[in-house]
Amino acid sequence: MNKCNIYELLQKNPYPGRGILIGCSEEQSIVMAYFIMGRSENSRNRIFEKTEDGIRTKAFEPDKMTDPSLVIYSPVRVFNGLTIVTNGDQTDTIFEFLKQGQDFRNALLSRKFEPDAPNYTPRISGLIKPDGSYALSILKTSNGNPNCCNRYFYEYSSAMPELGHFISTYQTDGEPLPSFDGEPISVDVTISGGLERFAYSMWDALNAENKVSLYVCNMNAKTGEKQDLIINKNS
Repeated sequence: MNKCNIYELLQKNPYPGRGILIGCSEEQSIVMAYFIMGRSENSRNRIFEKTEDGIRTKAFEPDKMTDPSLVIYSPVRVFNGLTIVTNGDQTDTIFEFLKQGQDFRNALLSRKFEPDAPNYTPRISGLIKPDGSYALSILKTSNGNPNCCNRYFYEYSSAMPELGHFISTYQTDGEPLPSFDGEPISVDVTISGGLERFAYSMWDALNAENKVSLYVCNMNAKTGEKQDLIINKNS
């Protein structure tokens, strides 16, 4: 299987937008990363901060936040051992569906891409189960047509050491921004140098002008023990 180097992948892309990486390390722990980028002052005016059940975005300078509707949300929440990660308020939709005994897929069938014409930013989402299996999804327009929402789901029934999958909102920069295309990208996941080194290597690979925040997490699927780290450009 061909696996991409996640650092090289990010270095070559000036604007993937928001990105989710889920995979299994060489130590067979579950690794998850989520980052946000921004081109506008409103989008760049954010930080990640921890909450009781995950993380949320927050205005760095509240008086400069002009429109919180698509930029303030909880990217990561945990419910009953399930870790949810998304690029929008569909995190809460998935959380509520799980509480009602429903599933990840049904939750996202009730949602569609963001209403931010002309980009119509895709909604990307992930779910990690206690056994290490995981799912990824993207909801996007059909070739930029806002009258049609295509919903794609990818299930990974077992975690393979040193293998992960990466998905982002955009292919690269552009006007309008081109939506991510194709299946999630297979990437190499190794954290032999420790979680902090892994996190800062990803952070350094992101475009310096556009990057905003990064969250990384390393979970032991058997014990539930977790290490995590937040890096904010605004601090």
